[in-house]
Amino acid sequence: MQRYFVQVSYRGTAYNGWQFQPNAPSVQETIERCFSNVFGNTAIPIVGCGRTDAGVHAKSYFFHVDLPQVWDEQHLCFKLNRMLPPDISAIQAMKVSSEFHARFHATKRTYRYFLHQHKDPFQLDQSWYFQQQLDFSAMNAAAQRLLGTKDFGSFSKLHTVVKTNICTDFHAEWVRTEDRWYFEISANRFLRNMVRAIVGTLIEVGLGNLTIADIDAIIEAKDRGQAAVSVPAHGLFLWDIVYPTLTEN
Repeated sequence: MQRYFVQVSYRGTAYNGWQFQPNAPSVQETIERCFSNVFGNTAIPIVGCGRTDAGVHAKSYFFHVDLPQVWDEQHLCFKLNRMLPPDISAIQAMKVSSEFHARFHATKRTYRYFLHQHKDPFQLDQSWYFQQQLDFSAMNAAAQRLLGTKDFGSFSKLHTVVKTNICTDFHAEWVRTEDRWYFEISANRFLRNMVRAIVGTLIEVGLGNLTIADIDAIIEAKDRGQAAVSVPAHGLFLWDIVYPTLTEN
């Protein structure tokens, strides 16, 4: 068996997230079906770098897969793209050692949440239309309170099975582009729903309903009920993932 490390991008609108769901379409299931077709209806499981929720997009997502025969990397991507639907694209593939793991060997993940404040039909399912005026300077000041190694339990979806809520946040910032804003956050790991809950809470700062000091109290509480409601999924993108140097076979 040869292990391959594959980078894809996908528009999550039509899917119930990355992870396989018994009664709903998922990105994982769609890609696995393509591999199965290539290898004569043999089940070929893939292991992703993490999970994204329903409606969330990925500019850069990685998975690994063990294939029963050696493929040229470019031809493998070509084959996948011939079979994948238009909203999923195989970008590149590479041979890696059998010990390499798409999830456990990632050292940094970056998400972006997009928000626009003027009605734009071309951003309908890839950015959140939010009309109220926001104080982005205050939101950026509040975002700095997230940096470092902390317990982010107040921003985690309830009743998830994780060993710890401790994450190390490397970067958190609101950035202005020509036609919208985006919030970029990088960390070693993320909890379920964490980015959307953080964005919702920073929005409350921007509206003047929370202060910068309130962010510290919310983090200290380790209580999801203290943070704001989560923003809609369709503005969120898994943007980038960093791995240590890959060793090819």
